[in-house]
Amino acid sequence: MGQEFNRNLSRRTLLKFGAGVIGTGALTGWIGSKVLAQSISNSEILITEGDHPEHSTSGLTPDQALAKLMAGNQRFVEQKRVNPNQDFMRVTEVATGQAPFAAILSCADSRVVPEIAFDQGIGDLFVVRVAGNIAMLEGIGSEEYGVGVLGASVLMVLGHERCGAVDAALKGGELPGVIESLVYAIKPAVDTSEGQSGDRLTNAIKENVRMQVARLKTSSVIANAIAQDKLKVVGAYYDLDSGEVSLVD
Repeated sequence: MGQEFNRNLSRRTLLKFGAGVIGTGALTGWIGSKVLAQSISNSEILITEGDHPEHSTSGLTPDQALAKLMAGNQRFVEQKRVNPNQDFMRVTEVATGQAPFAAILSCADSRVVPEIAFDQGIGDLFVVRVAGNIAMLEGIGSEEYGVGVLGASVLMVLGHERCGAVDAALKGGELPGVIESLVYAIKPAVDTSEGQSGDRLTNAIKENVRMQVARLKTSSVIANAIAQDKLKVVGAYYDLDSGEVSLVD
């Protein structure tokens, strides 16, 4: 995966594009996704050594994959986890290849652990984590890989209660280092949510989830998978107090 992307994008190009995304909020097709999208449309998926769909959980449809995620979360909430695919046998089973049934763009918050919250195991989820669950260039490229190469059937943006990154964007003010870039990327969602009834922070968090879902859908790879009914992209909200995940419309 790394070599393929490196041939198409220099580090300087990545940084330049990333700055543009933060500055404008626009996510147009980029060269890496165009190359992968063309491969997908021609049924010539670039599968690297160690990434083999035959390890998938039996060809779930997008709806089935989403239902599997939500059923796992229900087990977690009810304290009835079955802890699937977490033994050493699973380690050896997927050592030579991966084919997760779901891809998740999650916040980096240490209290939000998708594999635990959805009661899944090794090789089941392709998780990308960044503060504020923001769909930036590298994150989009990673999720394109999870969808286009590994064959994930559902892609979820997982925001959560009392998200610190969104709260920082809501409050404003100066922040150290490059943390401000995260806040800047979330600010459009904060602005859109203003005036809505209910809790300001919760509204902003859910609006941010919606915005990241929309950004992911601008990817030609992801849009192509949706058009072929191979993928469902959804937003969700994790309740820190109960552990329950609810879908965000």
